[in-house]
Amino acid sequence: MKNSLSILSIGILIAGAVAGQSKSGAACDRACLENFVDQYMDALIAHDPKKLPMSPRVKNTEDAVRLDPGDGFWRTALAKGSYRLFVTDTETGQVAFMGTMREVNAPMPNPVIIAIRLKIENRQVSEIENMVVRDALAATNLEKRGAPNSVFLEAIPAAQRASRAELVRIGNIYLSALEKNDGKLEPPFAPGCERIQNGIQTTNNPDAVAQSTPPPASGRGGPGKQPPPAAPKPQGLQINITAMGCTEQFRLGYFNFIRRVRDRRFVAVDRERGLAMVIAELDQPAGKYATFKLADGREITTGPTRPTTLEVFEVYKIEGGKIRRVEEAQITVPYGMLSGWSSYEDGMSSKAR
Repeated sequence: MKNSLSILSIGILIAGAVAGQSKSGAACDRACLENFVDQYMDALIAHDPKKLPMSPRVKNTEDAVRLDPGDGFWRTALAKGSYRLFVTDTETGQVAFMGTMREVNAPMPNPVIIAIRLKIENRQVSEIENMVVRDALAATNLEKRGAPNSVFLEAIPAAQRASRAELVRIGNIYLSALEKNDGKLEPPFAPGCERIQNGIQTTNNPDAVAQSTPPPASGRGGPGKQPPPAAPKPQGLQINITAMGCTEQFRLGYFNFIRRVRDRRFVAVDRERGLAMVIAELDQPAGKYATFKLADGREITTGPTRPTTLEVFEVYKIEGGKIRRVEEAQITVPYGMLSGWSSYEDGMSSKAR
């Protein structure tokens, strides 16, 4: 009888543990979580939210705006693209994705970059957050890369893996150094660090601006017409910032025009691969903040000419306490806009969470 009770007690404990895992989403492993991203994209393409197993209380945002599932990109998604990068967080039941898709745009499908965050509870999607970068050249450039850099897929030996808190801490140093960048705080970059932004390498690449600029139209108004006049040459100090490396850029203090990096939500952490995905809002107020002194004392005017906010989905590959790679997708949203997932106080805060 005593043995029977012991066995029964053990069975209850095991059942309770399994139930707890299911509730937290931890029972959904890497393959399970990543499959939910494919199910989500399939439902987008079918224009049918019923094809995705969702919680009755699911929350859905697109480009920081709350929408009902089935609205927005659900109406225009056409096909999956070829670029796929996952940040899979089995501890919290969340998965983030950065890749490409196709969107309806007559007469030809339009390639887009899509960034996605899903939260899974009880094998149902309870949170959907996406951002669509409707820039065909950016999406095309990303697909030309073929696949994410192999470092994003490499597992770190178990004994060398950083804690979740450490990965977030290091990623947050990057954001803090970016805010009011003055060259005094340097992120811990590894030798050979590179950054990709909307499909373009923006470090150690002097041709980044040309690669991200669509070719000019051959003319205006039909054959025989003159092309539009060239844009005026920029005045003052000019620096090809994308020709510099990760450390060199931050050390120069070039990004001082970014005055707030707020609503820093580290939404997915993959300890096995040393990845951390953050979603954040970058405020660029322009005006007097567009002119400033670099760390070496030179004065420069740069950045946007009117107040804007960038919403970014950003992935860091961190190994041995160093940032090896950064990959980012971004869109411009109204200045000061919140993410749709935070209170006003949290949304305006520069604290990581």
